[in-house]
Amino acid sequence: MKKMIIAAGTGFLGNVLIDHFKNDYKIVVLTRGKAEIKNDIRYVNWDAKTMTGWEAELEGADVLINLAGKSVDCRYNEKNKSEIMASRVDSTVILDKAVSQCANPPKHWLNSSTATIYRNSVDKQMDEETGEIGHDFSMNVAKVWEKAFFRNETPGTLKTALRTSIVLGRNGGAFVPLKKLAQFGLGGRQGSGRQFVSWIHEKDFARAVEFIIERRMEGPINVVSPTPVRNAAFMKTLRKAVGMPVGIPIGTSLLKLGAMLIGTETELVLKSRNVIPKRLTDAGFTFGYGDLGTALGNLLNKY
Repeated sequence: MKKMIIAAGTGFLGNVLIDHFKNDYKIVVLTRGKAEIKNDIRYVNWDAKTMTGWEAELEGADVLINLAGKSVDCRYNEKNKSEIMASRVDSTVILDKAVSQCANPPKHWLNSSTATIYRNSVDKQMDEETGEIGHDFSMNVAKVWEKAFFRNETPGTLKTALRTSIVLGRNGGAFVPLKKLAQFGLGGRQGSGRQFVSWIHEKDFARAVEFIIERRMEGPINVVSPTPVRNAAFMKTLRKAVGMPVGIPIGTSLLKLGAMLIGTETELVLKSRNVIPKRLTDAGFTFGYGDLGTALGNLLNKY
């Protein structure tokens, strides 16, 4: 059976990938938690910074997927900003070192990246070829992260950066709190509501990863649905999906206060991520849930 290594694979996206690939791959998860075998998945301890024996697992692997990185759902103070950057770069650098030392390295390495690498855009759709990369904390993290990933050549290993935006899933990610907001009648537009939301259904995320592996696609790839929607339309569709006719809008000032109270940043909802998956669609990938209403209906078990 083929072998897949998922670094930092115990979170939401890791579980999405495990569920999708578990029947076709022998899966090993690198985790800061304890080493164990659970549901036929082997968990191996690592600290994402140093080699402590876990690197032997990479030998002969077919696929390596790195999902490591501190959540950006926090206040951007100096401590958190340092940890956000270091958690992404350190894990990438140590994996690069481990891959380079393998006698039989992984055939394909897919590293997390982010669609937030593109500038705030309410006008232009950002693809991999013509997308405009700007300069602020989040974009700089993405640039340094990808630079660390692509810095060294790995002749025996394909490299793909997964520029992912909001992954909508039943059991994790942004969908759970957004659904609660809508159910409580607070699902109105956020800020001006004009900012675009780039999103993807969890099953399409996993299928896109599989497609990239099968097609041996390299370089940066936008892993998002083909239909970014404005925040106001996103929230309206969500209200309809949960059956709540009322949605109180939340202005920018109130968002800033709320973000401070719950320890997060308004950028997560106010930045306009107007990103499209040109490379995926050009290669022939078809989305099962390209329509937001259909995607939300599925996640709410309507069909």
